[in-house]
Amino acid sequence: MSTPIADLRKDYTRASLDETDALPNPMDLFQRWFEQALNAQLPEPNAMTLATVDHRGRPAARIVLIKGLDERGFCFFTNYESRKGQELAANPHAALLFHWTELERQVRIEGRVEKVSAEESDTYYRSRPPGSRLGAWASPQSRRLDSRDALEALVDQARTSHAGDPVDRPPFWGGYRLVPDYFEFWQGRPSRLHDRLAYSPDSAQPGGWRIDRLAP
Repeated sequence: MSTPIADLRKDYTRASLDETDALPNPMDLFQRWFEQALNAQLPEPNAMTLATVDHRGRPAARIVLIKGLDERGFCFFTNYESRKGQELAANPHAALLFHWTELERQVRIEGRVEKVSAEESDTYYRSRPPGSRLGAWASPQSRRLDSRDALEALVDQARTSHAGDPVDRPPFWGGYRLVPDYFEFWQGRPSRLHDRLAYSPDSAQPGGWRIDRLAP
């Protein structure tokens, strides 16, 4: 490697995050930042890291796509029998991380996770392309496969069983919603003196949020 890893660095100078920029509701601020990421035409601004913990307390993280956002929380969809699904069954709390490199921003979100309604899962499932619907039926997500050919065989089997396009959602596949109880908005600043504003429930104001600045 021509450049030592320890020497890789970037100074962040694009913007700042002041308390005057902080909206009272963190979901409103998130939606503002998300719209700015969309308008900046970033690659996959809806990609987020999902961190879960298993029954032994061992953490795991992976990238998933947010597929729904409203005042109730953040939605994503997956196989309930996958590793993440099993971990959420054992410990229904998780963390999300959005990292918009080009805007020099991160948002951390923590909370409890619940399954969305069957109707919500059905609606999203039917909005997916036929190939994605087929994949939901075919893939035994997170389980060991002997080869790529074995996966292709499962897809062929599902295609035959469902006449090429399964319109009904698999019973083992659907959505989750993370209901947030903590947000942290991070804006990169020069000399690693970043801006960090954290939102947590305000015990003195039911339904309200307390805003704290954190040291970088």
